[in-house]
Amino acid sequence: MNNIVYVGLSPHPPIIIPAIGKEELTKVEATVTGMKKWADEVRRAEPDAIVLISPHGTVFSDAITIRKGERVQGNLADFGAPQVKADWPVDLNLLEAIGLMAYREQVNVVSLDREEMQRLGAKWELDHGAIVPLWYLQEAGLDCALVSVNMGLLAVEELYAFGLAVQRAAGLLGRRVAVIASGDLSHRLTPDAPSGFAPEGKEFDRRIKENLELLQIEEILRLPEELVEKAGECGLRPLIMALGALDGLDAQCEIFSYEGPFGVGYLVCGFKPQGPNPERELQEKLIDRREEEIAARRARESYPVKLARRSLEYYLRNGEILDKPKDLPPELEKAAGVFVSIKKHGQLRGCIGTTEPTQPTIAEEIIHNAIAAGTRDPRFWPVEEEELSQLLYSVDILNPAERVNSLADLDPRQYGVIVRKGRSSGLLLPDLPGVDTVEEQLRIAKQKAGINPMDQDVEIWRFTVTRYL
Repeated sequence: MNNIVYVGLSPHPPIIIPAIGKEELTKVEATVTGMKKWADEVRRAEPDAIVLISPHGTVFSDAITIRKGERVQGNLADFGAPQVKADWPVDLNLLEAIGLMAYREQVNVVSLDREEMQRLGAKWELDHGAIVPLWYLQEAGLDCALVSVNMGLLAVEELYAFGLAVQRAAGLLGRRVAVIASGDLSHRLTPDAPSGFAPEGKEFDRRIKENLELLQIEEILRLPEELVEKAGECGLRPLIMALGALDGLDAQCEIFSYEGPFGVGYLVCGFKPQGPNPERELQEKLIDRREEEIAARRARESYPVKLARRSLEYYLRNGEILDKPKDLPPELEKAAGVFVSIKKHGQLRGCIGTTEPTQPTIAEEIIHNAIAAGTRDPRFWPVEEEELSQLLYSVDILNPAERVNSLADLDPRQYGVIVRKGRSSGLLLPDLPGVDTVEEQLRIAKQKAGINPMDQDVEIWRFTVTRYL
């Protein structure tokens, strides 16, 4: 018997709360009306518990987190409305069952209590991504337990498998469960949007809305990474996690509203499960597709990329640095700075490089930097041997940098940048997803160098790279 009684997507702009929006509420009238109808539908589904997924709590790169405690609370004091509160009991049995089922699906889920969150320097209280939809549900008269979830920066199939784990946990306990994804769509719909304008924003929102209406979930799971990156959204991962709860089920979708009054897409929709449909069991398809994509990419690896991959694999398996291969291509016998980037399921897993050569040859530069990218990037835990089959690599060989005196001489697609002030310097490679303007490129490079982004008194250098995939 299926125990998922409702799956929904809720936007979370605090402005749709009357105490915050006030006279601006008329600008989001469609969303407010849609949220009221949506919240009433969730109440009518009579859930015993809600699993609510937010993108704005403590987000880990390698795990989904769940708040553990007898109750969870929060308010919107950060938005000038401390009187807007959420205080919900936690379904601890459901929380534990989700963790168990997620483990069986090989999805890393971490349950953290208040003390553990504080020890990590993370905020325990519910964030606005949770409070906004919970406020509407409270107003609708819903009275049930809650499991508060923060999304993780995991692979699509892992995110989707979390929703499947929720479905199985609900069945195990006989709980009637509603799964709610909190998230806004593109933040780049108009020139005055908070993240700037990108034409891909409207295309992203159109695809999400149309595919949800038609229950074409697989199309959402296959959205191109570049489109997602340029859309500047915060709702896709929570949505994928929630949709996993519909795996193997038919469902009826209702779109309550969609608008983008501030350059941000707000979509309110919900699904009522209708019964089993084996043709909608997607998890195995997702895993097979990922393996096929990795195999296809490796089949066409360039020599520098193959060398980078072999170097990290050899080091992790043998604890030794790979010897420089014999009969190198002539271009790898030269000396130059090199950056090696490693991705896992579309997410950066490590990137280390050198702006100037530190080894006699480019080949040796690749070998050492591949090992460093996998084991010494301070932003990530070192790569473990069992991850090697899931990694994809790219290699950038740097050409000599030249100083520029005008921003007109920069182009983030063609040139990387180096910013310098005193002993501080920061580098950003060219043609990176989501870096579309010179201003954004310089801001990130200054940030990496520890330089105030508003500081104009910096040296700027540009360079080109030869990129290998």
